[in-house]
Amino acid sequence: MYSAASEEGCHLFAPGCKFEAPGTDLFFPTPWLDFGLPYASGITKYTLVLVVALLVSAGFWYFTTRNSKVVPSRGQSMAEMLVSFIRDQITRTTMGKEGDKFIPLLVTLFLFIFSMNVMGIIPGLQLPVTSNLAFPAVLAIFVFVLWNAVGIRRHGVGGHFKARLVPGGVPAWILPVVVPIEALSNFVIRPATHMIRLFATMFAGHLLLAVFAAGGWYMFNLFGAPSIGLGLLSTGFSAIALIGFLVFTAFELFIMAVQAYVFVLLSSIYLGEAMEGAH
Repeated sequence: MYSAASEEGCHLFAPGCKFEAPGTDLFFPTPWLDFGLPYASGITKYTLVLVVALLVSAGFWYFTTRNSKVVPSRGQSMAEMLVSFIRDQITRTTMGKEGDKFIPLLVTLFLFIFSMNVMGIIPGLQLPVTSNLAFPAVLAIFVFVLWNAVGIRRHGVGGHFKARLVPGGVPAWILPVVVPIEALSNFVIRPATHMIRLFATMFAGHLLLAVFAAGGWYMFNLFGAPSIGLGLLSTGFSAIALIGFLVFTAFELFIMAVQAYVFVLLSSIYLGEAMEGAH
């Protein structure tokens, strides 16, 4: 995917060759199998990386818990640390002990999102699943539906929607203004921002890495330069681009984990709010 600038031997100093920075076409791979449907892209690279991310998530739990023992192995210890982290840093802080029943869901959600994110730095794949808005949208809609289901089950239809639309202590005369704002905030903006935050971060980060990689390759042309000095200069710039690529790859890995954490944290906050009811 980072070869856009190197097509047909395009390098700095090559006659008639201009650098073209990677664009949004990176995120619209050509379908391998087109179904011919108006709103379906068919089987694309996203399908492959999604399956790989799913296998990675499932494989992690299979290989770390298939032989669970009282004295845990290294793999089992990793799984237990992940569960403890989600429990102590997310569910217990947002929902109390009652939130323990959501731990399996939130742990799975965290690992699956992180696996989809990390596909963006795996050689040969290099495409984060979540850089396509459809995938964060499905996850956000799932959490939104679950949030409503938990609230309705706990407080009833009327109680849940009243809690979400009518803030406590607000004078009756101002409710015609407040209720539409609360409805927009809770039922439109909340799920929209939940999915866009993850999508936008992965989209921008992946595009930045692509620019560093393509730009570095374009400038690396030691032997095609008009002079040795210009060749060394272009190679030096290429080395700087390579260093930037490596640094931002490490930083992007950190961001991938943070975004998975933020998505799960917000999900936990929403579910805790649904159980609590009135605010």
